[in-house]
This record gives sequence, C-alpha cells and structure tokens, in this order.
Amino acid sequence: MEAIIMAAARVLTAHVPEGLVNKVDALAARIGRSRGWIVEQALAVWIDKEEERHRLTLEALDDVNAGRVIDHQSVQTWADSPSSEPPLPHQ
Repeated sequence: MEAIIMAAARVLTAHVPEGLVNKVDALAARIGRSRGWIVEQALAVWIDKEEERHRLTLEALDDVNAGRVIDHQSVQTWADSPSSEPPLPHQ
C-alpha cells in the first residue's frame, strides 16, 4: 500500500470581494472541488507568475548593467517601420 505524504498546511485568511467569492463558489460547484482547493490553485499559479516576472526583471536589469540595450530612437524607428516597405527586421 502506498503512503500518501501530506504537506503541512496553514490557514490563510483574506478579505475577498463578494463578487469574486460568488465566482469561486460557482466554479467549486461546477467542478466538484472545494473553495479552498480553488483558492490554493489560483494562489499557486499567481505566485509562479510573480516569481517569473521578478526573475525576468532581474535578468533585464543585468542586461542594462552590462550595456546590452537598444537606444530609444532605434526602438522608435523599428516600431514605426511596419508602415514602411519593407518593415525593418526586429533586432
């Protein structure tokens, strides 16, 4: 028989707008999951996205600090190029 290992859990309380709670409740009823399960899934996805956004920001700052940048005028010229024939290639 396989042992199921449960991660430690704690209760997290948050004030949530009534309209959002109603949507969570409707979703829970539709998919047969608990409100807590839905909130946990949503929070995990949001945190993953925020961690990725933070990683990309640090990576971009490293590029800036290393001088790997494109000046504003070059970007503006490229952005305006779709109206030209042929458009400028992306750098």
